[in-house]
Amino acid sequence: MQTLLNQYARLLTQYCLQVKDGDKVFISSSLLAEPLVREVYREAYQAGAALVECDLAFRERERIFTQHANEQAFRTPPVLSRIAMETFDCYLHIRAPFNLREYSGATPEQAQMRNETLAPINKAYFERTADYRLRRNLCQYPTDASAQEAGMSLSEYEQFVYGACKLYHDDPQAAWLDVRASQQRIVDHLNACTTVRYLSNGTDITFGTKGRIWMNSDGQTNMPSGEVYTSPVEDSVQGVVHFSLPCIYQGAEVEGVTLWVKDGYIEKWEALRGKDFLDQVFAMPGTRRFGEAAIGTNYDIQRMTKNILFDEKIGGTIHMAIGQSYLQTGGKNESPVHWDMITDMTRGG
Repeated sequence: MQTLLNQYARLLTQYCLQVKDGDKVFISSSLLAEPLVREVYREAYQAGAALVECDLAFRERERIFTQHANEQAFRTPPVLSRIAMETFDCYLHIRAPFNLREYSGATPEQAQMRNETLAPINKAYFERTADYRLRRNLCQYPTDASAQEAGMSLSEYEQFVYGACKLYHDDPQAAWLDVRASQQRIVDHLNACTTVRYLSNGTDITFGTKGRIWMNSDGQTNMPSGEVYTSPVEDSVQGVVHFSLPCIYQGAEVEGVTLWVKDGYIEKWEALRGKDFLDQVFAMPGTRRFGEAAIGTNYDIQRMTKNILFDEKIGGTIHMAIGQSYLQTGGKNESPVHWDMITDMTRGG
Protein backbone atom coordinates (compact mmCIF):
# COMPACT_ATOMS: atom_id res chain seq x y z
CA MET A 1 0.00 0.00 0.00
CA GLN A 2 2.78 2.43 0.82
CA THR A 3 4.35 1.84 -2.59
CA LEU A 4 0.99 2.51 -4.26
CA LEU A 5 0.60 5.75 -2.33
CA ASN A 6 4.10 6.80 -3.35
CA GLN A 7 3.16 6.10 -6.98
CA TYR A 8 -0.13 7.98 -6.58
CA ALA A 9 1.50 11.04 -5.00
CA ARG A 10 4.21 11.13 -7.65
CA LEU A 11 1.60 10.93 -10.43
CA LEU A 12 -0.46 13.71 -8.86
CA THR A 13 2.44 16.11 -8.31
CA GLN A 14 4.54 15.41 -11.42
CA TYR A 15 1.98 14.55 -14.13
CA CYS A 16 -1.28 16.11 -12.95
CA LEU A 17 -0.23 19.31 -11.20
CA GLN A 18 3.27 19.60 -12.70
CA VAL A 19 4.57 21.21 -9.50
CA LYS A 20 7.71 23.26 -10.10
CA ASP A 21 10.10 25.57 -8.29
CA GLY A 22 8.38 28.33 -6.35
CA ASP A 23 4.82 27.02 -6.69
CA LYS A 24 2.23 27.50 -3.97
CA VAL A 25 0.15 24.35 -3.59
CA PHE A 26 -3.25 24.02 -1.87
CA ILE A 27 -4.56 20.58 -0.84
CA SER A 28 -8.12 20.06 0.38
CA SER A 29 -9.37 16.71 1.66
CA SER A 30 -10.42 15.06 4.92
CA LEU A 31 -8.44 13.59 7.79
CA LEU A 32 -9.12 10.13 6.36
CA ALA A 33 -6.77 10.86 3.44
CA GLU A 34 -3.82 11.74 5.70
CA PRO A 35 -1.63 8.89 4.34
CA LEU A 36 -1.94 10.22 0.76
CA VAL A 37 -1.78 13.88 1.81
CA ARG A 38 1.50 13.20 3.61
CA GLU A 39 3.04 11.67 0.46
CA VAL A 40 1.81 14.50 -1.77
CA TYR A 41 3.16 17.02 0.75
CA ARG A 42 6.57 15.32 0.55
CA GLU A 43 6.55 15.08 -3.26
CA ALA A 44 5.49 18.71 -3.71
CA TYR A 45 8.35 20.04 -1.61
CA GLN A 46 10.78 17.70 -3.34
CA ALA A 47 9.58 19.16 -6.64
CA GLY A 48 10.49 22.66 -5.44
CA ALA A 49 7.20 24.02 -4.07
CA ALA A 50 7.61 27.19 -2.02
CA LEU A 51 4.47 26.59 0.06
CA VAL A 52 2.07 23.67 0.62
CA GLU A 53 -1.10 24.45 2.59
CA CYS A 54 -3.73 21.88 3.62
CA ASP A 55 -7.41 22.06 4.57
CA LEU A 56 -8.44 18.70 6.09
CA ALA A 57 -12.09 18.30 7.03
CA PHE A 58 -12.99 16.39 10.19
CA ARG A 59 -15.96 14.09 10.74
CA GLU A 60 -19.36 15.84 10.44
CA ARG A 61 -17.85 19.26 9.77
CA GLU A 62 -20.53 20.17 7.20
CA ARG A 63 -23.40 18.85 9.36
CA ILE A 64 -22.23 20.83 12.38
CA PHE A 65 -21.89 23.98 10.27
CA THR A 66 -25.36 23.52 8.76
CA GLN A 67 -27.01 22.96 12.14
CA HIS A 68 -25.30 25.65 14.18
CA ALA A 69 -24.03 28.42 11.90
CA ASN A 70 -26.03 31.67 11.83
CA GLU A 71 -26.74 33.77 8.74
CA GLN A 72 -23.55 35.79 9.21
CA ALA A 73 -21.51 32.57 9.17
CA PHE A 74 -23.27 31.37 6.00
CA ARG A 75 -22.40 34.67 4.36
CA THR A 76 -18.74 34.71 5.44
CA PRO A 77 -16.41 33.24 2.79
CA PRO A 78 -13.68 30.75 3.84
CA VAL A 79 -10.46 32.76 3.90
CA LEU A 80 -7.95 30.04 3.03
CA SER A 81 -9.98 28.77 0.07
CA ARG A 82 -10.43 32.32 -1.24
CA ILE A 83 -6.72 33.09 -1.06
CA ALA A 84 -5.82 29.76 -2.65
CA MET A 85 -8.24 30.10 -5.58
CA GLU A 86 -7.16 33.71 -6.20
CA THR A 87 -3.37 33.45 -5.76
CA PHE A 88 -2.01 29.88 -5.57
CA ASP A 89 -0.48 27.98 -8.50
CA CYS A 90 -1.76 24.44 -7.85
CA TYR A 91 -4.94 23.03 -6.29
CA LEU A 92 -5.47 19.36 -5.41
CA HIS A 93 -8.81 18.17 -4.07
CA ILE A 94 -8.69 14.62 -2.74
CA ARG A 95 -12.16 13.18 -2.18
CA ALA A 96 -12.15 11.16 1.04
CA PRO A 97 -15.59 11.40 2.61
CA PHE A 98 -16.56 10.30 6.10
CA ASN A 99 -20.24 10.46 5.15
CA LEU A 100 -21.72 11.16 1.73
CA ARG A 101 -24.95 12.53 3.19
CA GLU A 102 -23.52 15.39 5.28
CA TYR A 103 -25.01 18.00 2.94
CA SER A 104 -28.53 16.57 3.09
CA GLY A 105 -29.59 18.64 6.14
CA ALA A 106 -29.22 22.07 4.55
CA THR A 107 -32.41 24.02 3.77
CA PRO A 108 -32.89 25.59 0.32
CA GLU A 109 -32.38 29.02 1.96
CA GLN A 110 -29.08 27.91 3.54
CA ALA A 111 -27.91 26.42 0.25
CA GLN A 112 -28.73 29.65 -1.58
CA MET A 113 -26.88 31.79 0.97
CA ARG A 114 -23.82 29.55 0.78
CA ASN A 115 -23.87 29.51 -3.03
CA GLU A 116 -24.02 33.31 -3.09
CA THR A 117 -21.13 33.53 -0.61
CA LEU A 118 -18.95 31.10 -2.55
CA ALA A 119 -19.76 32.58 -5.98
CA PRO A 120 -16.72 34.93 -6.13
CA ILE A 121 -14.41 32.07 -5.08
CA ASN A 122 -15.91 29.77 -7.70
CA LYS A 123 -15.59 32.51 -10.31
CA ALA A 124 -11.88 32.91 -9.52
CA TYR A 125 -11.48 29.13 -9.69
CA PHE A 126 -13.11 28.80 -13.13
CA GLU A 127 -11.29 31.82 -14.56
CA ARG A 128 -7.83 30.81 -13.29
CA THR A 129 -8.19 27.12 -14.23
CA ALA A 130 -9.37 28.14 -17.71
CA ASP A 131 -6.05 29.80 -18.57
CA TYR A 132 -3.96 27.47 -16.35
CA ARG A 133 -2.84 30.12 -13.91
CA LEU A 134 -4.26 27.60 -11.43
CA ARG A 135 -3.35 24.01 -12.23
CA ARG A 136 -5.90 21.76 -10.53
CA ASN A 137 -6.70 18.11 -10.06
CA LEU A 138 -9.60 16.18 -8.53
CA CYS A 139 -8.88 12.65 -7.30
CA GLN A 140 -10.10 9.99 -4.86
CA TYR A 141 -8.81 8.35 -1.71
CA PRO A 142 -10.73 5.15 -0.87
CA THR A 143 -12.90 5.35 2.26
CA ASP A 144 -15.60 3.12 3.73
CA ALA A 145 -18.33 5.61 2.80
CA SER A 146 -17.38 5.62 -0.89
CA ALA A 147 -16.90 1.85 -0.94
CA GLN A 148 -20.34 1.27 0.56
CA GLU A 149 -21.91 3.69 -1.92
CA ALA A 150 -20.27 1.71 -4.75
CA GLY A 151 -21.47 -1.61 -3.31
CA MET A 152 -17.94 -2.86 -2.67
CA SER A 153 -15.79 -3.83 0.27
CA LEU A 154 -13.04 -1.35 1.11
CA SER A 155 -10.33 -3.63 -0.33
CA GLU A 156 -12.32 -4.09 -3.56
CA TYR A 157 -12.83 -0.35 -3.81
CA GLU A 158 -9.12 0.32 -3.25
CA GLN A 159 -8.30 -2.00 -6.15
CA PHE A 160 -10.93 -0.28 -8.29
CA VAL A 161 -9.66 3.25 -7.55
CA TYR A 162 -5.97 2.47 -7.91
CA GLY A 163 -6.61 0.37 -11.02
CA ALA A 164 -8.62 3.16 -12.64
CA CYS A 165 -5.69 5.53 -11.94
CA LYS A 166 -3.34 3.01 -13.65
CA LEU A 167 -1.19 2.74 -10.53
CA TYR A 168 -0.59 -0.97 -11.17
CA HIS A 169 1.22 -0.12 -14.41
CA ASP A 170 5.01 -0.08 -14.32
CA ASP A 171 4.88 3.56 -15.45
CA PRO A 172 1.50 5.20 -14.69
CA GLN A 173 2.50 8.48 -16.31
CA ALA A 174 3.36 6.72 -19.59
CA ALA A 175 0.00 4.93 -19.46
CA TRP A 176 -1.81 8.26 -19.21
CA LEU A 177 0.24 9.70 -22.05
CA ASP A 178 -1.04 6.78 -24.14
CA VAL A 179 -4.61 7.78 -23.19
CA ARG A 180 -3.86 11.34 -24.30
CA ALA A 181 -2.64 10.15 -27.68
CA SER A 182 -5.57 7.78 -28.28
CA GLN A 183 -8.17 10.42 -27.37
CA GLN A 184 -6.58 13.11 -29.51
CA ARG A 185 -8.00 11.62 -32.72
CA ILE A 186 -11.52 11.88 -31.22
CA VAL A 187 -10.92 15.49 -30.20
CA ASP A 188 -9.51 16.35 -33.63
CA HIS A 189 -12.59 14.90 -35.33
CA LEU A 190 -15.07 16.66 -33.04
CA ASN A 191 -13.28 19.98 -33.32
CA ALA A 192 -13.91 19.79 -37.07
CA CYS A 193 -17.67 19.44 -36.47
CA THR A 194 -20.22 22.19 -35.81
CA THR A 195 -23.26 20.10 -34.81
CA VAL A 196 -23.53 17.05 -32.58
CA ARG A 197 -26.55 14.78 -32.04
CA TYR A 198 -27.03 12.26 -29.22
CA LEU A 199 -29.58 9.59 -30.16
CA SER A 200 -30.66 6.65 -28.00
CA ASN A 201 -33.71 5.26 -26.24
CA GLY A 202 -35.55 8.30 -24.87
CA THR A 203 -32.90 10.75 -26.13
CA ASP A 204 -32.77 12.81 -29.30
CA ILE A 205 -30.89 16.00 -28.61
CA THR A 206 -28.80 18.24 -30.86
CA PHE A 207 -26.39 21.03 -30.01
CA GLY A 208 -24.02 23.34 -31.83
CA THR A 209 -20.29 23.61 -31.12
CA LYS A 210 -19.21 26.28 -33.61
CA GLY A 211 -16.54 28.40 -31.96
CA ARG A 212 -16.25 25.95 -29.05
CA ILE A 213 -13.33 23.64 -28.22
CA TRP A 214 -13.47 19.93 -27.40
CA MET A 215 -11.00 19.10 -24.63
CA ASN A 216 -8.89 15.96 -24.22
CA SER A 217 -9.30 14.94 -20.57
CA ASP A 218 -6.20 12.81 -20.07
CA GLY A 219 -5.85 12.61 -16.28
CA GLN A 220 -4.24 15.97 -15.64
CA THR A 221 -7.33 17.72 -14.25
CA ASN A 222 -9.19 14.58 -13.10
CA MET A 223 -7.50 11.42 -11.86
CA PRO A 224 -8.71 9.08 -13.20
CA SER A 225 -10.04 10.45 -16.47
CA GLY A 226 -11.00 9.25 -19.92
CA GLU A 227 -13.45 11.63 -21.57
CA VAL A 228 -13.68 14.35 -24.20
CA TYR A 229 -15.86 17.35 -23.43
CA THR A 230 -16.98 20.79 -24.54
CA SER A 231 -19.51 23.48 -23.64
CA PRO A 232 -22.31 23.61 -26.23
CA VAL A 233 -23.40 26.93 -27.70
CA GLU A 234 -25.86 28.02 -25.04
CA ASP A 235 -28.97 28.65 -27.17
CA SER A 236 -28.31 25.83 -29.65
CA VAL A 237 -29.47 22.83 -27.60
CA GLN A 238 -32.71 21.32 -28.93
CA GLY A 239 -34.69 18.18 -28.16
CA VAL A 240 -35.14 15.72 -25.32
CA VAL A 241 -32.55 13.90 -23.24
CA HIS A 242 -33.13 10.99 -20.86
CA PHE A 243 -30.45 10.05 -18.35
CA SER A 244 -30.50 6.30 -17.76
CA LEU A 245 -28.06 6.30 -14.83
CA PRO A 246 -28.94 7.80 -11.43
CA CYS A 247 -28.06 11.50 -11.18
CA ILE A 248 -26.23 12.35 -7.95
CA TYR A 249 -25.41 15.82 -6.63
CA GLN A 250 -24.20 16.75 -3.14
CA GLY A 251 -25.40 13.44 -1.73
CA ALA A 252 -28.90 13.63 -3.25
CA GLU A 253 -29.87 10.94 -5.77
CA VAL A 254 -32.41 11.49 -8.55
CA GLU A 255 -33.44 8.69 -10.92
CA GLY A 256 -34.97 8.58 -14.37
CA VAL A 257 -34.36 12.22 -15.26
CA THR A 258 -35.77 13.46 -18.57
CA LEU A 259 -35.29 17.04 -19.79
CA TRP A 260 -37.09 18.83 -22.63
CA VAL A 261 -35.04 21.64 -24.19
CA LYS A 262 -35.85 24.45 -26.61
CA ASP A 263 -33.33 27.01 -27.83
CA GLY A 264 -30.94 25.90 -25.09
CA TYR A 265 -33.45 26.43 -22.27
CA ILE A 266 -34.76 23.52 -20.19
CA GLU A 267 -38.52 24.06 -20.35
CA LYS A 268 -39.72 20.88 -18.63
CA TRP A 269 -38.31 18.09 -16.51
CA GLU A 270 -39.43 14.81 -15.01
CA ALA A 271 -37.86 12.25 -12.67
CA LEU A 272 -39.00 8.85 -11.49
CA ARG A 273 -37.56 9.59 -8.05
CA GLY A 274 -36.25 12.76 -6.41
CA LYS A 275 -38.09 15.36 -8.48
CA ASP A 276 -38.42 17.68 -5.47
CA PHE A 277 -34.63 18.04 -5.32
CA LEU A 278 -34.51 18.61 -9.07
CA ASP A 279 -37.09 21.39 -8.66
CA GLN A 280 -34.86 23.06 -6.04
CA VAL A 281 -31.80 22.95 -8.28
CA PHE A 282 -33.66 24.33 -11.31
CA ALA A 283 -34.66 27.33 -9.20
CA MET A 284 -30.97 28.32 -8.94
CA PRO A 285 -29.47 30.78 -11.46
CA GLY A 286 -28.03 29.36 -14.67
CA THR A 287 -29.17 25.77 -14.08
CA ARG A 288 -31.68 25.62 -16.92
CA ARG A 289 -28.94 25.78 -19.53
CA PHE A 290 -26.16 23.31 -20.24
CA GLY A 291 -22.56 23.96 -19.33
CA GLU A 292 -21.05 20.75 -20.72
CA ALA A 293 -21.56 17.94 -23.20
CA ALA A 294 -19.16 15.00 -23.13
CA ILE A 295 -18.37 11.41 -24.12
CA GLY A 296 -16.96 8.83 -21.72
CA THR A 297 -14.04 6.90 -23.22
CA ASN A 298 -12.59 4.91 -20.31
CA TYR A 299 -13.49 1.27 -20.99
CA ASP A 300 -11.53 0.21 -17.90
CA ILE A 301 -14.44 1.68 -15.89
CA GLN A 302 -17.51 -0.44 -16.59
CA ARG A 303 -19.66 -0.15 -13.47
CA MET A 304 -21.44 2.69 -11.75
CA THR A 305 -20.06 3.59 -8.32
CA LYS A 306 -22.31 6.63 -7.64
CA ASN A 307 -19.21 8.80 -7.81
CA ILE A 308 -19.21 11.20 -10.75
CA LEU A 309 -15.41 11.29 -10.88
CA PHE A 310 -15.56 7.71 -12.18
CA ASP A 311 -19.09 7.34 -13.54
CA GLU A 312 -18.88 10.14 -16.13
CA LYS A 313 -15.83 8.43 -17.63
CA ILE A 314 -17.54 5.03 -18.23
CA GLY A 315 -16.72 3.93 -21.76
CA GLY A 316 -19.78 4.04 -24.01
CA THR A 317 -21.66 6.76 -22.13
CA ILE A 318 -22.42 10.40 -22.77
CA HIS A 319 -23.11 13.04 -20.17
CA MET A 320 -24.41 16.57 -20.11
CA ALA A 321 -24.04 19.00 -17.22
CA ILE A 322 -26.55 21.64 -16.26
CA GLY A 323 -25.15 24.93 -15.02
CA GLN A 324 -21.62 26.31 -15.09
CA SER A 325 -19.72 26.17 -18.39
CA TYR A 326 -16.00 25.60 -18.86
CA LEU A 327 -14.38 28.86 -19.93
CA GLN A 328 -11.51 27.03 -21.61
CA THR A 329 -13.97 25.48 -24.09
CA GLY A 330 -15.53 28.85 -24.90
CA GLY A 331 -18.58 28.35 -22.67
CA LYS A 332 -20.43 31.39 -21.34
CA ASN A 333 -23.08 30.07 -18.95
CA GLU A 334 -22.55 30.96 -15.29
CA SER A 335 -24.08 29.13 -12.34
CA PRO A 336 -23.23 27.98 -8.81
CA VAL A 337 -24.11 24.46 -9.99
CA HIS A 338 -22.31 22.06 -12.33
CA TRP A 339 -24.25 18.78 -12.27
CA ASP A 340 -23.22 15.97 -14.63
CA MET A 341 -25.97 13.60 -15.77
CA ILE A 342 -25.14 10.35 -17.58
CA THR A 343 -26.81 8.03 -20.08
CA ASP A 344 -25.69 4.68 -21.47
CA MET A 345 -25.15 4.59 -25.23
CA THR A 346 -24.01 0.98 -25.56
CA ARG A 347 -27.48 -0.43 -26.31
CA GLY A 348 -28.21 1.06 -29.68
CA GLY A 349 -27.14 4.62 -28.91
